[in-house]
This record gives sequence, structure tokens and C-alpha cells, in this order.
Amino acid sequence: MAFEGVERESMDFDVVIVGGGPAGLSAAIRLMQRANEEGKEISVVVVEKGSEVGAHILSGVVIDPIAMNELFPDWKELGAPLETAVEHDKFLVLGPEGSIGLPEFAFPPMIKNHGNYIGSLGNICRWLAEQAEALGVEIYPGFAASELTYREDGSIKGIIAGVAGISREGEEKPGAEAGMELNGKYVLIAEGVRGSLSKRIINDFKLDEGKQPQKYGIGLKELWQVPDENFKPGYVQHTFGWPLDSSTGGGSFLYHFGDNYVAVGFVTHLNYKNPYISPYQEFQRLKHHPDMAKHLVGGKRISYGARAITEGGYQSVPKLSFPGGALIGCSAGFVNVPRIKGSHNAMKTGMLAAECAFDAVMAGRQGDELVEYQEAYEKSWVAMDLKKVRNAKPLWSKFGTWLGMPLFGFDLWCTSLFGGWSPFTPFGGSLKHGKTDAASLEPAAKHKPIDYPKPDGVLSFDKLTNVAYSFTNHEEDQPVHLKVLNEQLQKQSELGVFDGPSNRYCPAGVYEWVEKDGEKVFQINAQNCVHCKTCDIKDPNQNINWTTPEGGGGPNYPNM
Repeated sequence: MAFEGVERESMDFDVVIVGGGPAGLSAAIRLMQRANEEGKEISVVVVEKGSEVGAHILSGVVIDPIAMNELFPDWKELGAPLETAVEHDKFLVLGPEGSIGLPEFAFPPMIKNHGNYIGSLGNICRWLAEQAEALGVEIYPGFAASELTYREDGSIKGIIAGVAGISREGEEKPGAEAGMELNGKYVLIAEGVRGSLSKRIINDFKLDEGKQPQKYGIGLKELWQVPDENFKPGYVQHTFGWPLDSSTGGGSFLYHFGDNYVAVGFVTHLNYKNPYISPYQEFQRLKHHPDMAKHLVGGKRISYGARAITEGGYQSVPKLSFPGGALIGCSAGFVNVPRIKGSHNAMKTGMLAAECAFDAVMAGRQGDELVEYQEAYEKSWVAMDLKKVRNAKPLWSKFGTWLGMPLFGFDLWCTSLFGGWSPFTPFGGSLKHGKTDAASLEPAAKHKPIDYPKPDGVLSFDKLTNVAYSFTNHEEDQPVHLKVLNEQLQKQSELGVFDGPSNRYCPAGVYEWVEKDGEKVFQINAQNCVHCKTCDIKDPNQNINWTTPEGGGGPNYPNM
């Protein structure tokens, strides 16, 4: 085994943060701000597996600036890249050819986007990284955190990051790096959705005990640059309905911002039943709808990407602290599904954890549980907003789009007007999600294959062509980071029972069932992986385990 028995170099910090997204960077910044405010010193490091901060960040994104206002009240003067205020806010219900517009007065105030900003979350993170470094935070991009380190009492002590140079066969190559131990008094996990370390910590410390299973969606996005005549700065459009049927949740977003950019994307809830559904193909045919195509005609797609989204909400948020650290941002899952927003909640939870970690370090503590963070979250506007929308996802899942949407719209009005009171849970509590997304998939025998139209190369594109626009790259001679736990089970069940849905739910062409010597063989094209984690979530047998590849690999998203 590579590096077995090797003694690694180690560095000690007060706080180690895994992940250079909005949660991790906001936490790092708030730690340093507190130190400056109180004339104290604190050492903070952020490790980021992408080749640079922002390389793996993908979101719509329409930002509620509430957390940014708290973190940097003067963010406009400082040049934060939130350059386009929302000017037009439209909701459409799509049919195969036409649409029905929903009036703005039908939506509770929390759903409306006026006062919010359109931008690139990747660029916002790049800017946050600059602010963090200026305050004295050490940031190591291209450093994948692959393992945890532990104290003798079992608490999390730190991470192992920067392992590189292992061959596909597991042997050390010339110049191989064993990585470093980065240890801290506290470790904040900000890996984003379904992170490999987060998953292990939640399982080992039973942080999801008594909680509903986490729910997910897969978000696909293209960035287009369009001619002047198509460009409406500040225009925001959301749709639901076609091309999905009522039993499959999801919808689209379309945002105009910046230099004639149009961000167009599609979210499919991963609790769908039909194994023949391809979220990627649904997205491609959506763009031919008149209400989508008119924004894109004459333009050019300049980037593509995909990532999973946490959708479980209030009842699926795990316990947030564990011995030695805490979960922040999408590692825990704070997306507000009806608002289609989570970045502001990720930033705020990072800031809350930072406040608690700073106080603990200054009090001489280390390695214990930051129970104060859990209490701070429960009193915060993050928890209050998530509690108001707690029944939206279960209602949509149980009753489908055409009945579920009106029901959760009614519920949102009630919770908004009556301080969180819901007619569906009048005595408190939340509706249940029930199954995991993996368990929601039904055998292929219950469904018919879907005949998707061929891409035209103008508005719609084949999967591998689009993956090239994610600028994904991995060192080819490294261990496959997508681990199939039982090859026989994969063939018997994933192929035999479900007819190989991995080829359809993966948005990057990673998985194929190919003919070899007269037999079907499961082929993994790991170099295509855009790190969306959908396979880890949707495989019906939970037989695929996503682990982090060598640092610096994966997508390199510009302006996403």
C-alpha cells in the first residue's frame, strides 16, 4: 500500500477549514475579523481541492446579500463581484409549446428576488479568498483532503491533504507526495454537498440520528454569451412543468448578468422513480422551448457544469458539531428549496461556527464539541427561514408538481403570515421525506425507455462535447476515485434490474456498460468526472462511493 508507515510532515493551526467555498471562506474571514477586533492572534488554514479557489464552484446564482452585508457591510466599495441587481422576476409554468405566467402577488415575499443580485458564485469565492488572504488566512488550492487524523480520545484532530503521485495500480510513482497532516484545535468541514469526509463524519458520529434522510437534486448549468438584442440585464426567470412529468420534481432557471451573460440551468430532484430519466437530456430539450430559446438564439455556450444540491431542508440538517469540529454550509445542507438559494445560508453558518470556534480557542479549549454553534444556528435567521419552508419539499414529492406546488404555496403563505405555523403540521414538527433518493428508483420493468431528441449542436449538445466546456482534467495515472464496492451486485442489480441508470443520471459520461468478450462490463471514465456526486447519491444499491481524487483535478469553471 502506498505510503504505508510513512511519517508525514505536520503543521498545527488553531482552525483548519476543509473547502474554499462560501461557507469555508466566510468562516475563515470571520475568524480573522474577530482576532483583529479583539487584538488577538489566531492561525487559520483553508484547503481547497480545486486547482484554484472557485474552480469547482457552480451555482445559478441569485444571491440574497444578507450574509454579505453582515460579513462586509462595505462590500460594494470593496468591489465584490455582485454587479447585477435583479430588475425583472418571472415565474412560468411550461407546457410542450407554450407557458402560463404566474402573477407576482401569488408568491410570499420570501420568494421574490427584488433586492437580490445575479453573479458568478465562483467569482464571489475568488474575491472572498482575496479578502481572506489579506487578513492573514493561509489558503492551499490544489490540496485535496483525503483522510482525517484523530486524537487519542477519538476526536477529530485534523486532515491529511496533498497526497499525490500514486499510480492506477496503487503504487508510488517517481516524485510521489505523501501529503501533510494539517492539525487544528478545531476542524470546520465545508466540503459542499455529499463530501467524502463529511459523509464519514456524519456516519461515524451518528450526526443524522433522529433526522430525516437528506434529499438532493442534480443541477446542470450552461453559461452563454448572447447578442445585445437578447440581453436584459437583471432578468430572472424560473420555470417548472415541462419537460418533466408531474411525478418528477424540478425546474429551470435563467439569469441575465454581467458581460451579456445568460446563465441557464435545470434542476431535477433525485427522488425520481423512472430509471430511464436522463436529467442531462431533459435539460437539452428544455432549451428548445420558445420561452428558453428566445434568450439563447444567436448566442454561444461558453461553459458547462453540474453539481448536486441539498434539498432536505430543516428536518434533514444533521447535528452540526462533533468532537473536534463542525459541519458548515452544504456539508450539512442549508438550501432553501422554494427560494432556490443556499449561498447566503452557507456563508452565515460559516460565520456562526467561526464565532464559536474563536471563543473556544481564546478560552484555551480544543478538540471538544462546539455545542454553542448548534445553539447559535437554532436561533439564527437560517433556521427560521428553513423552518418556514420545511414542508415544501415533502408536499411536492408526495403530491407531484400539479397538486404539490399549490399545496406548498399555500403552506408558505401560512408559515410566512403566522410565524412558522403550518396547516399541515399544526402542532409543530415537519412532514417526513421517507425514502432516500437511492431507494426511490424503481425497477426498469415498471417503466418505458424515453426517446430523447438528438442534439442540434446549436441550442443542444451531446454530453461529451459539453463536458469539454467544463474544462475538466485529471491526472490519468491515478487510482480511480469512484469505488464500486461490489462488481457482481452492480451487474446483477444496477444493470439487470434497473437497466444501467448510471449512464443516464451521470451528467459527464463517466459510466458505461460496454461489451467485452461477449459480456457487459461496467466501465468508469473517471477522467470525465465533474465531481457532482450524483452517483454516490442515486446508485440504487449505494454501491458507488465517491472519494476525492488527486488535488487540482476535476472541473475548472470560469464565471460559473
